[in-house]
Amino acid sequence: MARGTGETKRVRLSPDERRLQLITLGVEMLGERSIEDISITEIAEQAGISRGLLFHYFPTKQDFQHAVIGHANAELLERVIPDRTLGLLDMLRDSIGRYVDYVCENRTSYLALLRGPTSISPDLVPLVDGTREAIIGIILAEAPATLAAERRPRLLLGMRGWIAFVEESTLTWLREEPISRDELVDLLVDSLVALARTFDPALADALSGIEAGIG
Repeated sequence: MARGTGETKRVRLSPDERRLQLITLGVEMLGERSIEDISITEIAEQAGISRGLLFHYFPTKQDFQHAVIGHANAELLERVIPDRTLGLLDMLRDSIGRYVDYVCENRTSYLALLRGPTSISPDLVPLVDGTREAIIGIILAEAPATLAAERRPRLLLGMRGWIAFVEESTLTWLREEPISRDELVDLLVDSLVALARTFDPALADALSGIEAGIG
């Protein structure tokens, strides 16, 4: 508090610092409530600025929502970056485990993004889809097996189906927890290896850590 005034002392930040501060506050709030329930007024109060000044950095509430969700998605992708000191199978299991841990820590926002109003918002769907594509890319980038170009569309379609399986399984697990966290991780890993085997045995072998010739 400013001495003798009873007002909150404002901290001067550069435009980039202020923008990041507001987004970070939004992401923190997203861990407790859906994106639609985040109050612009409350965010501004926590940052020590006026509501009007927040709209200087984000022209509309939708722009702010996009920035918050984009930042949260980036945090998720950073969390699942592969640990290349591990073997491929352990690397896969470790990344999926950290995905599950992130979801546990941010279950409200995860549920809202995949099943709430946000999940059908035309403006926000590309952000969520982009994260799915990035996760697929991370996995395939680590697998030493390569498919012929004409077989890749089938692989990518199947991987999108696996992502849907991961999301639905994780959502159900969050609600009911019928199995342990480690059993969930094993289920998700095993399902990916099984799916990969329908595309190319060498790819499945690579994901499961089996030495095999690639051809």
